[in-house]
Amino acid sequence: MAGEDNNNREAHRGGDDEDHHEESSPLLQVNGTKISSKGDTTKTAPIVPPPAAEEYGWTADGLPVSDGSVIGEPIGRNQWNSGLFSCLGRNDEFCSSDLEVCLLGSVAPCVLYGTNAERLGSAVPGTFTNHCLTYSGLYFIGNSLFGWNCLAPWFSYSSRSAIRRKFNLEGSFEAMNRSCGCCGSCIEDEMQREHMETTCDFVTHLLCHTCALCQEGRELRRKVLHPGFNAHSTVVVLPPSEQTMGRK
Repeated sequence: MAGEDNNNREAHRGGDDEDHHEESSPLLQVNGTKISSKGDTTKTAPIVPPPAAEEYGWTADGLPVSDGSVIGEPIGRNQWNSGLFSCLGRNDEFCSSDLEVCLLGSVAPCVLYGTNAERLGSAVPGTFTNHCLTYSGLYFIGNSLFGWNCLAPWFSYSSRSAIRRKFNLEGSFEAMNRSCGCCGSCIEDEMQREHMETTCDFVTHLLCHTCALCQEGRELRRKVLHPGFNAHSTVVVLPPSEQTMGRK
């Protein structure tokens, strides 16, 4: 009798352990339904999938173009480090560089434009020479035929658009819309906004060409190193020192 009682207790305890294992095993749950080996099913709370993420548009540079980011925070444009008419720049650690930019823009705008293009396309050899010579030719033709530099802005305004996209800077059209709010109703999508910003970049170069070149130069010198500072380090291998054999 005592042996049979012990066998019954062990069998009962083994059944309880098996039921507990079945309840805790996640492999026995399919679509929110718990399946046991005894053939019965136990309904649990249904598994609700997470809501699908909203679709967002992206520019070619990887910048979101919607009103909010993926985590729901608003996406804003960065401000230029200096204004368009801040000819002497700012009183900071780049003040000497700002004075150099102002001098180049006034005396040799072709050199300033070449250095700006070189910083933008630092990986391409000959960038400075190609842009500087092309700008110089358009500069002299415009001044010879029309009496002012009216041809070079058609060639140089694209650099302003490239800087604005590269650093996610606020354009003239967006700044005007933020100030007066009279231009936002005519824009339907991001493509139209970019076309308006590109047009404003061209008008800025055409009417305030020297100031635009100087503003771009100050912006690039604060954010992009000159290609000469990105040269690869040279490893010098020294020969081993002279060795002598000693006698024992």
